[in-house]
Amino acid sequence: MSFQNPVFIPGPTNIPENLRKACDMPTIDHRSSLFGQILHPAREGVRRIIKSTDAEIFIFPATGTGGWETALTNCLSAGDTVLAARNGMFSHRWIDMCERHGLDMRIVDVPWGAGIPADQYQDILTADKDHAIKAVLATHNETATGVKSDIAAIRRALDTAGHPALLFVDGVSSIGSMDFRFDEWGVDAAVTGSQKGFMLPAGLAILGLSQKAIAATHDATLPRTFFDIRDMAAGYAKGAYPYTPAVGLMNGLNTACNMLLTEGLDNVFARHTRIATGVRAAADAWGLGLCAASPDLYSDTVTAICTPAGFNATDIVTHAADTYGVAFGVGLGDVAGKVFRIGHLGSLTDVMMLSGIATAEMCMADLGLDIRLGSGVAAAQEYYRAHPANTQRDAA
Repeated sequence: MSFQNPVFIPGPTNIPENLRKACDMPTIDHRSSLFGQILHPAREGVRRIIKSTDAEIFIFPATGTGGWETALTNCLSAGDTVLAARNGMFSHRWIDMCERHGLDMRIVDVPWGAGIPADQYQDILTADKDHAIKAVLATHNETATGVKSDIAAIRRALDTAGHPALLFVDGVSSIGSMDFRFDEWGVDAAVTGSQKGFMLPAGLAILGLSQKAIAATHDATLPRTFFDIRDMAAGYAKGAYPYTPAVGLMNGLNTACNMLLTEGLDNVFARHTRIATGVRAAADAWGLGLCAASPDLYSDTVTAICTPAGFNATDIVTHAADTYGVAFGVGLGDVAGKVFRIGHLGSLTDVMMLSGIATAEMCMADLGLDIRLGSGVAAAQEYYRAHPANTQRDAA
């Protein structure tokens, strides 16, 4: 692997130089007023990026998995019923966490490559006359399969059923890169991490909680200590943490939010859509299908590309690392060995992405697949030429 090449994995993502410098700062007293000048703007920046006016933002020294645990343990009690769909590795892992916490799971198993079936959710919620279901889980962007689910449709399912369950959304590989509408979608808990759309090193679990979710914390009885938002909120009121914060990462988060908001969220989302569409054009030129079952499910942050039957897709990832010093993502779980993943989120440009497409082509040709060198690159080039980036905006 080479430090000189960008990575094309769905996180951690490439770190812009100014964010690396923002994280590289002198030690400060995290109980001084200086820390509050980092903490509060970072929380407000996150609130704006998830498009909320009154969500409470909590930032823990952890990763997205810690964010999942924070949402569950602060809002639910042992034995509570939770509705979830399993359509990929990360939805599966969230379900596993629920089961380990003694929650009663109602699981909708769908093929990997499909989205969350909002119609089935609606039927289940409508039938739940006693409102036993306390929370509904939804993975906005299933990183293992490159599938985006319709969170607005899930909110409509809850509303049509007249069901009061909380809506928890995993936005780990979507927030900061794809449109996320916390207030409009009626989200109660949104979870992400620093190492994806925020373009930082791993180390921060970032959550937005609705006022309804905050109210649920008063009755929740699952044990929590490190992830207790009551302690965190008490610290925030004093401009501090209940324990030692990751100050450098927090400073980086503040800078990252400013970067995204300066570029403009609509521009950020358009950039991700443009780069992702070029990758999909390349896959089509190679004659390879996608794991995502239909275009309405295509993710703008990661594309899982299927390889021919009998070919081990993991060999592409290994060969890219060993021969060309470039990182792609392997297939996980049910699609292990069947797909390789190209991540295209965070700090990326069209030109950077073309280098990744070219490397994937070389690897597949080296390994004997019927891939014509230049075919995918040319397809992506044609798309990027027809949909040029606003270079002045992107430079800003």
